[in-house]
Amino acid sequence: MTLFEPSPLLIALIVFKSFVYLEVLALLALVRGLFARGPARLAALLSLVLAGCGIYASLAPTLAASLGLSGVPLLPVVSRLLAWQQGLPALLLASAPLVLSAALPGSRFRAIDILHMLLIAGLVGLWLAARFV
Repeated sequence: MTLFEPSPLLIALIVFKSFVYLEVLALLALVRGLFARGPARLAALLSLVLAGCGIYASLAPTLAASLGLSGVPLLPVVSRLLAWQQGLPALLLASAPLVLSAALPGSRFRAIDILHMLLIAGLVGLWLAARFV
């Protein structure tokens, strides 16, 4: 492997965190928000909003350039947050309310929690593998 050939693990991490993680998190949070009750629903909807903000931040530069907008509010701050430590803290921050909703009263469909834990494990596993291998 040469300097200009990135590791397949790094490519998998970039694709997973850019095009899979937030979208799947938003879908899981939406399902929990639709079927949960009480505090679990509010936590799931907060996770949905945070995932939506992350998706917006990843799409906003392309949309702003195509529409000819000079600046999108808060985009530089959110972009720096998503780039810090390869985006892992921001992605885990978006997942935190959904993790919390599993323990709050009113949560339903434990399969959402299992899928969410698999999603987090895949992200952290790829991040560790790309960082240390």
